[in-house]
Amino acid sequence: MKKQTQKLTVLVTVCILGVVLQACQTSHSGSISQKDPEKSVKVRTQLAAEYIRSGDFDAAKRALDQALEVDSRDTTANMLMGVLLQHEGSQLNLEKAETYFKRAIAVDSKNAQARNNYGTYLYELKRYNEAINQFNIAGATLGYDQRYKAYENMGRVYLKLFDIANAEKSFKQALQVNRDSIVSMLELSDIFYLQKKTSASTQLYEQYVRAVGQNNQSARALWLGMRLARANGDQMGMQVLANQLKALYPDSQEYQRYMKLQYTTEAVWK
Repeated sequence: MKKQTQKLTVLVTVCILGVVLQACQTSHSGSISQKDPEKSVKVRTQLAAEYIRSGDFDAAKRALDQALEVDSRDTTANMLMGVLLQHEGSQLNLEKAETYFKRAIAVDSKNAQARNNYGTYLYELKRYNEAINQFNIAGATLGYDQRYKAYENMGRVYLKLFDIANAEKSFKQALQVNRDSIVSMLELSDIFYLQKKTSASTQLYEQYVRAVGQNNQSARALWLGMRLARANGDQMGMQVLANQLKALYPDSQEYQRYMKLQYTTEAVWK
């Protein structure tokens, strides 16, 4: 099985509060905290999430410090502080991040979002078995609207460990939760191709293409499509995809591999 080098696609879902941010004037922050502490924490965590999305980590840190000053046990604020420190990426902050993830889960062990984000953190540190445990819990939490992403993440970890059977199982679980999981379509198609299950692989690849659009495929997807076309004896289809790969990703590893293999009839196309 070829080495998997991909990162998790859903590295961190920063915030799922799903509400429109309210304007927050600094001059009124003290009065808001005193009159309605819960609202104060909620507003600041929402602001922090937006700052993280925009890459303004200093502003996010200030907002989260204020939120945690009001309520040091707030699950979302602790989770987002872990996310922030992880995103900043320095060794010192990576080490600090775990404390906040653990605190968020200790306060609310049923918080699937915190577990999914903690799992992503553990994956980054190559603590794969611990990451699997967190993703498994998040994926099994009914009502969590990102369950399929937890299963996608778990599948990616299993691929990293070359545990193809459990990777396949995880991606199938993701598709059961969300049949539009394009990550799982592509990963399963690739797994089935390498298992020589060409028909099943082709079906999933075609689903993937319909979902993302013919012209929006990644280099990896185009390479998989080319190999499937070759396996199915579709030389014209293969050439169309090869031309697309050349036009969109001329410097990609996939295109370089194609250039090496196209005139080698005995090559194993993997």
